[in-house]
Amino acid sequence: MTSTSTPPGLARFNALDERAARAALHEVCACAVWGERLLAARPYAACEDLYAASDAAVAGLTAADLREALAGHPPIGRPRPGDPASAREQRGMAGAPDRLRAEMLRLNRAYQEKFGHVFLICATGRTGEQLRDAAEERLGNPPEREREIVRTELGRINRVRLARLVEEETA
Repeated sequence: MTSTSTPPGLARFNALDERAARAALHEVCACAVWGERLLAARPYAACEDLYAASDAAVAGLTAADLREALAGHPPIGRPRPGDPASAREQRGMAGAPDRLRAEMLRLNRAYQEKFGHVFLICATGRTGEQLRDAAEERLGNPPEREREIVRTELGRINRVRLARLVEEETA
């Protein structure tokens, strides 16, 4: 059953001034074009409207826009210090044994060398082994296929982060 009122977290996001909303969106995705497209469509009546706008914005990103978005993501297994979103999303690697961490580092480097950007995957809810296996599998992809996967994974990550932004009850 859907409610006719805007959820409180989404209402807070809609009410943010442009500068604060832009900063909040930049925490979700480092691509400025993506953020501007979401800003331009405010206010959102429902969270699904925001997620759909995000999906449409991701689908329309150019290769340069995707590079900008990817630059905002640290390698799997190495979240940036002070970046709670990455640490939370990569929790599956947090307690990984040294052997698995070393494998992931090797795979991250091989992926970066082959494709020219960070290995991007929606890590939320995945174990370290699942992340390693995905990296190994995706290293075999041709560049065109990998670009499609990266776009899909970016969309998933953005949805997870947007949900956290607008569905949490805390201000």
